[in-house]
Amino acid sequence: MEVIVAKTAGFCFGVERAMEKVYEQIRQGEGPVCTLGPIIHNEEVVKDLEQKGVRVLEDESGLESMKEGTVIIRSHGVGEAVYDKIHGLGLHLVDATCPFVKKIHRIVREQNGLGRRVIIIGDKNHPEVEGIRGWGDDKTLVVKDQEEIGRLPDLSGEKLCIVSQTTFNYNKFQDLVEKFSEKGYDILVLNTICNATQERQIEAGRIASQVDAMIVVGGKSSSNTRKLYEICRKECKNTYYIQTLGDFDPESVSSVRSVGITAGASTPKNIIEEVHTNVRGIK
Repeated sequence: MEVIVAKTAGFCFGVERAMEKVYEQIRQGEGPVCTLGPIIHNEEVVKDLEQKGVRVLEDESGLESMKEGTVIIRSHGVGEAVYDKIHGLGLHLVDATCPFVKKIHRIVREQNGLGRRVIIIGDKNHPEVEGIRGWGDDKTLVVKDQEEIGRLPDLSGEKLCIVSQTTFNYNKFQDLVEKFSEKGYDILVLNTICNATQERQIEAGRIASQVDAMIVVGGKSSSNTRKLYEICRKECKNTYYIQTLGDFDPESVSSVRSVGITAGASTPKNIIEEVHTNVRGIK
């Protein structure tokens, strides 16, 4: 059996950087360490960190319970008000926000200051998008599909700035931008999809189109992994979404000649290697 593992599978730069910052705080051992939300969308990683003493605050309301210690802002980032709250409580802040997400924060604040209404293309319930929105104003909007664009008020006469969630599907982003263009709005479009995300999606789709079965590895709550699965599923009907090797059924690929493997940006290398080794051993 031929097994093809995507070169772009696994931790991206932003996740790698965030994990390094967490481990650095663990090594320093200076008081309690908390992350504001799971540091990455991977349950196995979060469980391992909890065993090392890192507590997860599910939302900013949990900050009130901290008397001292370190709060790590995860790679998804947070709104401006959260920074103010952490500083106001006198807590030590470690910012692990992905630099590509930070760039969007700066864009949103800058374009608001220039009088443009910001429209974020992405999932309004995703923590990254919630954080981006927190750098805008009350007029900042979020849309994820054509249906939501159709429900927007008439924006004629307004200056608009369109940005994207870093992990959004590139082709979908282009389609939605085209819908705004068709309305004749005054728009400034800034493609803020991370290059690593685009490369990962393109490679995953290419591999899926060449194999008999495709395995996508990543956390169930990972937005970028879910998008990889959707892309691969379009190219290969035998696409399987697993979180760990324990979710994998060898029988599902036992009769195929070729298998592709990709993984989301929050998937550790050791899990990818375990899946690869197991698939390669199927006879």
